[in-house]
Amino acid sequence: MGYQKITPEERAEKSLHIRIQAAEKARSRPLITHTDNGDESLPKKLMSFTKGLPHDYETGLIKNEKDFEKFIEGICTGDPDIIRQTPLGIQAEGKGRWKSSKGKKINKIRAWESAGAGLTFDLQGPDAQSVTMPPAPALGSKELAAEMAEVYCQAVLRDIPFSEFSTNPKVQECLDILNKFEYFRDEERNGHPLTIDNIFRGFAPGDKVGPYISQFLLAGNNGLTTSGKPLEFKANEGKINYGAIIIDQRVRRAKEKDYMTTWSAFYDVQNGADFGGTEEYIGNERRFITSGRDLATYVHYDALYQAYLNACLILLNAGAPFDPGVPFQVADEKDKQRGFAQYGGPHILTLVTEVATRALKAVRYQKFNVHRRLRPEALAARMEKKTAILKSMSNKPEAKRLEKTYNELLDNHVFRLLDKNKLLPMAFAEGSPMHPTYGAGHATVAGACVTILKAFFDHSLNINIDKSGTTINFSKEASKYAFVPEGNGYSLLTIPTAQSLTVEGELNKLAANISIGRDWAGVHYYSDYKESLLMGETIAIGLLEEQNIMYNPAENFSLTLPKFNGEIIKIPMHVS
Repeated sequence: MGYQKITPEERAEKSLHIRIQAAEKARSRPLITHTDNGDESLPKKLMSFTKGLPHDYETGLIKNEKDFEKFIEGICTGDPDIIRQTPLGIQAEGKGRWKSSKGKKINKIRAWESAGAGLTFDLQGPDAQSVTMPPAPALGSKELAAEMAEVYCQAVLRDIPFSEFSTNPKVQECLDILNKFEYFRDEERNGHPLTIDNIFRGFAPGDKVGPYISQFLLAGNNGLTTSGKPLEFKANEGKINYGAIIIDQRVRRAKEKDYMTTWSAFYDVQNGADFGGTEEYIGNERRFITSGRDLATYVHYDALYQAYLNACLILLNAGAPFDPGVPFQVADEKDKQRGFAQYGGPHILTLVTEVATRALKAVRYQKFNVHRRLRPEALAARMEKKTAILKSMSNKPEAKRLEKTYNELLDNHVFRLLDKNKLLPMAFAEGSPMHPTYGAGHATVAGACVTILKAFFDHSLNINIDKSGTTINFSKEASKYAFVPEGNGYSLLTIPTAQSLTVEGELNKLAANISIGRDWAGVHYYSDYKESLLMGETIAIGLLEEQNIMYNPAENFSLTLPKFNGEIIKIPMHVS
């Protein structure tokens, strides 16, 4: 035969060379600096994540700052023994001393989550410590007050169906309140007043177009069908075939009940009480995502990458074309091979989930090792105990920044939205996870996974749903209809679209829905979403750049990617 064979020794050397090239690509990226907002220097760790450490009942602040120092020592060294030596909430005071009746009944402790993940290394993509986020909004800043007001509003609106936002007076009241904050008119955040059409939405192209919920969180596909046979199910049934089994897009319907609304319950949870799994549901009812609570329920138990895996399955089932730079997309009689192990379904399905673990390691480093920002539930508790906190600090100048944030919320009538106190009504019985808020794991994963999908699929295509809701496909033809849940969310309606819905836009919206869904639950701020999404995008791009080196140069593989900021970049074929 005329072709040149390669020996095992030559293949081994070539493999080593390729791996070194990928490593050098990763190492060649600019070095970064991690910078926090300086709030950790405040007395009693006023603005730091202290959940799980022993707290003072009168103020809600930690009892002993040395406990926090021990906590940080364990995180920074990665030594599990030091973490084991760190006092864990009520455990430090002895059992049976919970303040709430629920705490006394459950009497269960909750540990911190993956504090050392950011210290691990990886063989693909940017190192967990080679990407970063800007400092979080600081206490006393206009941004912090505005986004805390936003989280309060989401808490009081989480049971109103999105379809009723334009007519519900409570929504209008929140709009009026939020528009009092100068920050929402800043170019960086919105550039103009908030309206029904842009409130609680993302910042990327397509986020403010069409229905609030992405079509990828509602639509199903047509199932496991064979040529010439009737469809297994209609797209408006919300069922996605996962091989020969089915994924149902409907979520379990939670009761319209909020948690941690008393000081004793908040205190116990802050001290490490594990109330997880005690939220209540309406029988076994399931419905399409209709309200903020439904969205919060989805992101309470999702497998982090599942929304993007589902989107990928919808796109593949409908035969959505890949990016023009992906090989083997012409007729079989021309290419005489199809993409599968590379450039096909298994390739993209693996990538869209694989990138999630890199995202989680990177964001854990930001959470635990850099920013250690307190959760919204704790900032709300600072508002509730403002007077006691200032008294305990003998009115130190630094603590006056707390009063500034408090007064801005008070003057703009945010506290009028609440009933008995200033605590943040939570959608999750256990409140936030046992790790700091900034960045957000869901949002980092969203940014990474959606970036993979936008790169591999032809993102310029429009989403086409037929008037009857029977089918969904992707083509150059402008969108005419979109899915929205009917009144109670038990079925999907098709409504006319004023603007065409694109693959890019609805994938961006999917990332925003999942990320901001955590805000609807009360466990994150908007800045957690935005900056984490951008970091996730950077991680995915780095992974694609390095994997590009591995492919066969003769196949001329490339990807064109629209970033969240609207910039278009190309990931070219590597030439060795």
